[in-house]
Amino acid sequence: MWCRERVLCLLSVLVLAGVVALSGCAKKPVVTSAGPAIVGPGATVTTTTPGAGGVSQGGEVAVVRPTPPTETPIGPRPSVSSSALPGATAGAGAGVGAGAGGMSPLKDVFFQYDRAIIEADQRAALDENVRWLMTNARVRIVVEGHCDERGTAEYNLGLGERRAKAVRDYLVTAGVAPSRISTISYGKERAFVPGHDESAWRQNRRAHFSVQGG
Repeated sequence: MWCRERVLCLLSVLVLAGVVALSGCAKKPVVTSAGPAIVGPGATVTTTTPGAGGVSQGGEVAVVRPTPPTETPIGPRPSVSSSALPGATAGAGAGVGAGAGGMSPLKDVFFQYDRAIIEADQRAALDENVRWLMTNARVRIVVEGHCDERGTAEYNLGLGERRAKAVRDYLVTAGVAPSRISTISYGKERAFVPGHDESAWRQNRRAHFSVQGG
């Protein structure tokens, strides 16, 4: 009788030990939840075994880590041509402040020997000058009268003045304000082309425009 009870007690202890062992092996791994910001096709999943600071129940923990974003190429930077910056105008201002013989955006007018009459073949140049002056309404000009080397200095000063005034009258008649135009005569003192023949003289019988600005 005593032997039977001892056997039953031993069996009960063995069964209880087996139940405890099975319950410890059946634990499932704990999965940490990932927020909406890291879930998607760019995320990778790895598993780690917690150490002393891990989950108290034991097992593996699934960790979701996002893949770092890559930089999207946007192509080469646009170049700005120094020519798009705001105030760059081709040809504008050329000759501003130029004196006799200096550069000017306005075309010179040439005269026949000992005359101050504007010839028909010179009117096209004057008409272009009128259009430029109308576009650049704040610009003021000086019309310079010039002569070739023949004749006295006193005579050529008077002839140069008549040439300058003839050009001024043409511009005013075409619509340019008189207050924007002044005249001066240099006579034969400031030759544009050196020489003592007709090829030089015809270049020096002229009215030249000096742009003074607005």
